[in-house]
Amino acid sequence: MSIVFEHRPHPRILARAKAGPPKSSDEHVGFNGRFALLLTTAIGTMWCAYAFAVLAFVALPSALGGGLLPLIQWVSQTFIQLVMLSVIMVGQNILSRAADKRADMTYQDAEAIFHEAQQIQDHLKAQDEALDALLDKVAKLEAALAGA
Repeated sequence: MSIVFEHRPHPRILARAKAGPPKSSDEHVGFNGRFALLLTTAIGTMWCAYAFAVLAFVALPSALGGGLLPLIQWVSQTFIQLVMLSVIMVGQNILSRAADKRADMTYQDAEAIFHEAQQIQDHLKAQDEALDALLDKVAKLEAALAGA
């Protein structure tokens, strides 16, 4: 009598090990994607935000001289859209890097969990072998007692 169990790893484990953790930088493809990434990287800096702010302030004197409506238009259309665009992109870049770090940590945690699960499978296999040996001894002892 023996315990019959065969561990079959899920196919996703091997596929996952080959793929690695997902990264934001993996998502752009082709010329358009590379060009968009280049522009995003260039505009998504605080230096670009400072340059846009200087550019926006060049138009401020004419907005101030025109009254309330031109001032509101300058704030909403020039300053907020021009400067805040870069500032928001800087924040998005930081969040993207943090997301990549989280993805990498999650991947490493999953690797550790898979390793632990394999250790459990190996331990269970060793216990199955020990139980099989005990069952064989019990069967031999029963056969010896039955024959006596």
